[in-house]
Amino acid sequence: MFSDLSLQRGGSSLLRRPASDDQAPVFERLSPAYAAGSERFRVGERSFGRQYAHIYAARLMQMRPLLTDRARRKWGSGVVIRKLCDLQTGEQCCIVGTLFKRMELQPSILREISEEHNLLPQPARAKHISASDELILEDELQRIRLEGRLDRDRCVTGSVIAIYGAERNDGKFTVEDFCWADLPVQSPRPPLSSDRFVLLASGLGLGSSRADSMLGLQLLVDMVTGQLGEPGEQGGAAAIARVLLAGNLLSQSTQDKDASSKPRYLTKKTPPGSVEAVRLLDELLLQLVASVPVDVMPGQSDPTNYTLPQQPLHRCLLPLASAYPTLQLTPNPYQASIDGVRFLGTSGQNVSDILRFSSLGGPLDVLEETLRLGHLAPTAPDTLGCYPFYQRDPFILDECPHVYFSGSAPTLRSKVITGPDGQEVLLVAVPEFHSTQTAALVNLRTLDCQPISFSAFGAGEEEESEMNVSH
Repeated sequence: MFSDLSLQRGGSSLLRRPASDDQAPVFERLSPAYAAGSERFRVGERSFGRQYAHIYAARLMQMRPLLTDRARRKWGSGVVIRKLCDLQTGEQCCIVGTLFKRMELQPSILREISEEHNLLPQPARAKHISASDELILEDELQRIRLEGRLDRDRCVTGSVIAIYGAERNDGKFTVEDFCWADLPVQSPRPPLSSDRFVLLASGLGLGSSRADSMLGLQLLVDMVTGQLGEPGEQGGAAAIARVLLAGNLLSQSTQDKDASSKPRYLTKKTPPGSVEAVRLLDELLLQLVASVPVDVMPGQSDPTNYTLPQQPLHRCLLPLASAYPTLQLTPNPYQASIDGVRFLGTSGQNVSDILRFSSLGGPLDVLEETLRLGHLAPTAPDTLGCYPFYQRDPFILDECPHVYFSGSAPTLRSKVITGPDGQEVLLVAVPEFHSTQTAALVNLRTLDCQPISFSAFGAGEEEESEMNVSH
């Protein structure tokens, strides 16, 4: 692991006489092969005049052949596959369609106009599921209510699945079994001769009032750039081949929602909080990109478009760091190949949205569920904003990643899952750095994941009175 690698590079030298410039060790940072793969998430000419029905139709059309094949592999090649318009009462058959979950507790526009119409506002909830929810399956022409062996609370709107059962006399479909797209084909991971790492960090929270988070962030930058620790640890830091910042670089406090409603003469002399936060981001990235390649993803609180896929931050926002070719401004979702290891992930909006409208327990459960469904963001565009794509759905998984991550998680969690054809995927929930002072290190050779934590005065528990850097 990373700490073992640091020990191999040299023993403790903190109590030794400082070495001269000629005797100081020089560590060469590893340079892995890198291939960007996020082009399908870049939106060129934008048009918001289309209806969102097109993206659902494109999703079903793209995923139907795959689910038909999965259904025949699971229930036999002779299984009868019907469309809803061809259903016959009592016939055992398979249907491929898109789930719609009718939820009474789902937030609506009535909540925003409740004061005007004297309606009782809906209470704030962490989960919007209830016992009265209904599952409906629809295809291009019709829809039908579902009952039976299908976990209603676990399902979300927009999921494309195949169900097996029969239609009853009352017009409802009794589900006896179901299957999903499951993990797609995965390219083999090339063997590597040495350990090399990708550092994943999210939720830097620049612009917040917490000074301890800035100290931890500077410690992280100093560690990556080799300015922190003894030569053994500096040698270990040289094995960090790339840094990936997974969104929410700015704090939510930099977004003044009341500024747009205030008179201009009250705010014209007050600079927005995001201006100073972006300047801090530029200075931090300048330190990083001078030493290591950095990929920067936007997040929910960053200055870019709200809907998925979020487009890269504009280079004019980062004039200092943009001068370096090692800075890559990428969209959200993110996709790339690093030394043959395929990375795929988001800044966390899709995960947090699914957690609100399902019974799934945590980010890792959502990551595994979306992999099994073969779709990055099934709840878009129902409860998660996305661009109205017309002839394609870029969120469909056409190739299985080796590392699948999401940002802005409460804590660092990781696990490895396997697919039906031997696929192995490392799932990583990257924690918010400003609240946990923790980042994740992924070993490209072994696909192991370990935390690297920075705790300072006030960053952890109040009784702690020493600075600690652990990995």
